[in-house]
Amino acid sequence: MPNALIHETSPYLLQHAENPVDWLPWGEAAFQKAEQEGKLVFLSVGYSTCHWCHVMERESFENATIAAEMNRHFVCVKVDREERPDVDATYMAFIQATSGQGGWPMSVWLTPEGKPVVGGTYFPPEDRYGRAGFMRLCGELGRLWREDRPKMLASAEKVMKHLREEADTEAVMQGLTEAKVFGDFMDRCESMFDPHEGGWGGAPKFPRPVVPRLLLRLSEKFGPESEEGAACLQMVERTLHAMAAGGIRDHLAGGFHRYSVDRYWHVPHYEKMLYDQAQLADVYLDGWQATSEPLFREVAEEIFHYVIGELGDPGGAFHAAEDADSFEHAGDHEKKEGAFWTWEAEEVYRLLDPTAAAIFCAAYGVTAEGNARPESDPHEELVGRNTLYRAFGNRTLAERFDLTEEAIEASLSRSREVLLETRIKRPLPHRDDKIVTAWNGLMIAAIARGARVLDRPDLLDAAKRAMGFIRENLWDGSQLYRSHRGRNSGVAGFPADHAFLISALIELHSADGDAAHLDWALQLQQAMDEAFWDATRGGYVLKTELAGETLLVMREDYDGAEPSPGHVAAENLLKLAILLDRPEFATRAEAILRAEARVAATQPFSVPVLLSALDLLERGVMKIELCGTPSGDLDDLLRTQYLPRAVFVRSPGNGEVIVCEGMICHRPIRSAAEWRG
Repeated sequence: MPNALIHETSPYLLQHAENPVDWLPWGEAAFQKAEQEGKLVFLSVGYSTCHWCHVMERESFENATIAAEMNRHFVCVKVDREERPDVDATYMAFIQATSGQGGWPMSVWLTPEGKPVVGGTYFPPEDRYGRAGFMRLCGELGRLWREDRPKMLASAEKVMKHLREEADTEAVMQGLTEAKVFGDFMDRCESMFDPHEGGWGGAPKFPRPVVPRLLLRLSEKFGPESEEGAACLQMVERTLHAMAAGGIRDHLAGGFHRYSVDRYWHVPHYEKMLYDQAQLADVYLDGWQATSEPLFREVAEEIFHYVIGELGDPGGAFHAAEDADSFEHAGDHEKKEGAFWTWEAEEVYRLLDPTAAAIFCAAYGVTAEGNARPESDPHEELVGRNTLYRAFGNRTLAERFDLTEEAIEASLSRSREVLLETRIKRPLPHRDDKIVTAWNGLMIAAIARGARVLDRPDLLDAAKRAMGFIRENLWDGSQLYRSHRGRNSGVAGFPADHAFLISALIELHSADGDAAHLDWALQLQQAMDEAFWDATRGGYVLKTELAGETLLVMREDYDGAEPSPGHVAAENLLKLAILLDRPEFATRAEAILRAEARVAATQPFSVPVLLSALDLLERGVMKIELCGTPSGDLDDLLRTQYLPRAVFVRSPGNGEVIVCEGMICHRPIRSAAEWRG
């Protein structure tokens, strides 16, 4: 008998619809039930491609005995963090404040008023890994709630008061010393940079594209030949090359896995997220424009091919993610992480002729014993299996096999095709096929930019088709919605949905010049201002509400796996101020920057998108007007040159290009030589 989640749209909630737990979706009804029955609420937050969420489901939520204990003591609520980032952010703040760390699955026990009492992340069914057993914890919390409820209520009230005080910081408007914050950011990057493997920090290692994107911007700002600019460029080039060679990249189908469990970019956490593909495509396009490195263009185009071909929805938009876990063989009962993505050496030799197999295994680090280091595979799921990474380049392979580099590449290309054809016949990993507005905004922006800089009309068509789906299904003329799967989820859009979609519309306008994109961007900006602007905090806020009351109000000020919507909004506002001649938008962007000046000054590494907006404010948006069709060499230059502050507009004319910065427009340019001169 399915539980109440069977009526939801979220793949994550539907995964739990057959659990013996009496799950309810987040909403007023669940908390009213808790109040009426005198129970705590057990809130479990995760997402459908989360490995440890799957583990906790198998161990606890599918266990009839544990489920009975949960149902006896609690009203149990499931939340998809991707569908309700407000709920996730509220209780993640509690988990991080009380434990110093966070993650998913997130497990929190709440009062019937939604105030947190106890929480954590993954709990094993019995005591192990130094963690309390979930079964024992459920029984103990149920007993304490019955026997010592006033104390638990007082504790919850105290915790909630602390969280509100932490979040309820009024804006302290102050200026920024531009040179200092950029210098501090570069110093922090250099101190954390891994000179051998690229990236910042050790294991696990995340791409975090917002960091290299700002470094490339600063290289352009200071000049790539300057000491500062050269240092920025060197860190980015090393990182982009290392990631492109690593196992974090899917060398057969394109795209990137979530992160590397080691410092070498070798063994990844294998899930693939749409928001990662979008941001990585952007940074590889940046890298190609800034360095002319063909590999960087190749990687970006592979990402677009993967996303459109594999994550594309029939309606034109893009699905959220692919899972890390899958069945190794048809008929298996338990999934393994990486089963779909990894290879045994024997299988490679069976599929390819001996010479091609030897070349492929040498090129991609395939060994008979498997290529995962023991510390990267603590559960021994990868024993004898290989994650493909580029161990040797074509030149080395050519010398080793006494062939030309062209022959090596031809052999590898054929082998990749054979292995890809074999891989798609394996049991497929779960696809989270919901359409998240914010993530589609990031992806549409990247594809639209790719269409312009790569001169790819097919990419422009894909971006416009995806945007058309969003407008038709997730916008009712005044309200933007968060997600869609078969039908609109009914969850109102959040700041990220608005900001990322506006950014995509600006990129689409730069790509094709259609003023309709800016018309909708203006409507979305006005809707975002009305719903989320908080003048006392000097920014856009995320509100979590329950039964008509506000639990917590937060300003998202960290550029992490996704950029802060407020920081993206600051960039959008500065661009829209120029494109729409709305100077009040620039004033609002400056307010965001001043309100977060303290964060930028003390933690610049945490806010690279905010610093990008600061650079845009200080140097100004570069408005490039294409009057007609520029000459071939000038058109090529404008597409391929790295111009991080540029927006493009189109008007009738004889091929002139007019560049305006700030209050100054320069003389018309008619050729690449004039541009360079």
